Amino acid sequence: MKKGIHPEYKKAVVRCACGNTFETGSIKEELKVEICSQCHPFYTGKQKLQTKGGRIEKFKKKYGID
Repeated sequence: MKKGIHPEYKKAVVRCACGNTFETGSIKEELKVEICSQCHPFYTGKQKLQTKGGRIEKFKKKYGID
């Protein structure tokens, strides 16, 4: 690596809109995010699953296929 051209890598504090904070590494000292793993619906189990089951049966019924 060439010297003097790379930004300084340091510890950064990540602050979420939900109030959660944690440390990580970055070239910035503070990062602000809207959603984190503590409030994301996928990780909290509050995600709504939309099933599209029955699409084949609906197609077959519509076109009269066995």
